[in-house]
Amino acid sequence: MTKLTKRMVESLVIKDKDYFVWETELSGFGVRVFPTGRIKFVLQYRHGRTSRRMSLGQFGALSVDQARGLAIENLAKLRNDVDPLRERKERRTALTVTELASRFDEEHIAVHLKASTAKEYRRNLKLFILPAIGSLRIIDVTRADISKYHHDWRHRPYQANRNLEIISKMFNLAELWGLRPDGTNPRRHIKKYPEKKRERYYSASELHAIGRVLLEMEQEHIELPSAIAAVRLLLFTGCRLNEIMTLKWEHVDLPARALRMPDSKTGAKTVHLGQAAIDVLAGIEQLADNPHVIAGRNPGAHLTDLQPFWQRVRGRAGLKDARIHDLRHTFASIAVSNGQSLPMIGKLLGHTQVQTTARYAHMATSPILAAANDITSLIADSLAGRVQ
Repeated sequence: MTKLTKRMVESLVIKDKDYFVWETELSGFGVRVFPTGRIKFVLQYRHGRTSRRMSLGQFGALSVDQARGLAIENLAKLRNDVDPLRERKERRTALTVTELASRFDEEHIAVHLKASTAKEYRRNLKLFILPAIGSLRIIDVTRADISKYHHDWRHRPYQANRNLEIISKMFNLAELWGLRPDGTNPRRHIKKYPEKKRERYYSASELHAIGRVLLEMEQEHIELPSAIAAVRLLLFTGCRLNEIMTLKWEHVDLPARALRMPDSKTGAKTVHLGQAAIDVLAGIEQLADNPHVIAGRNPGAHLTDLQPFWQRVRGRAGLKDARIHDLRHTFASIAVSNGQSLPMIGKLLGHTQVQTTARYAHMATSPILAAANDITSLIADSLAGRVQ
């Protein structure tokens, strides 16, 4: 039995041609001695019908025991039908996560996502994901890496969860493209953080304050009329901000009292209009050189940013915590409190998933509680003799 030792390797004779010394205790493990005096550890093995030889490292940089450990580790891979030499080559040429993100952008983000969603994906990749894991090779990314990354953003649970979704999709495609083995998505089994939904509904008095400010601004002739109209349409339709801001006159069907949007967040949809919304649209001047309902300052363009205007509105109305999206929530909350069914509200808001509308279900208890209060009050009055 021959077993390589440090003393034995150091005593090997340098010859004119390189030669091998094999250990019999661990089959396939040996050293290659070069005429220059260099000595490298090697592993000879068979994968299928092919005999392969791989270098494990140079003697001196590796001890004999370390090299033997590497040999045992690589031989173990053969039991799972993994060719160690091929795996090493693939690892050396493996793409990084940054390179995966580039292909992800070209073949998925740019092709399958709407412009607003694509913009958000690219922003998250650039600012949050790639700075953390972009330099890692795709095949080296582990669940522990992604779990740690997700944990590092625990102070911003919404951001952490959105990034986790992007990572999940990106690595699903990496498997589809053959860049990782199937079923190895490192995002698997990582639980999202609970998110507190920021739902704000305006009361009647708050709506009155907003209405008063909009009327004052209209009379002052300082603010853009299109900005004032945009806020009113958001309230009267329950539409998303981008849907109103990019709305074109060709999509407005006043005789049918509807907006026929060819492309919203959930695809093509029809928004049915109440009289208040009809009145707002009827009062907007249609410009010959601009196809948009909410016209901007530049010819032919729509208003691109309503936030500065909204900041002034909420400031004058005394609503410091009010967001534009809360106008949509308010539309839904008033619909629920007035007895509209959740399926009906879902149709009005353009929801495709029942679960999305179900978030307003708790508000449907308001009229029920009012009815319960009326009934129990009558019973209590009868018991107390207050009702004849």
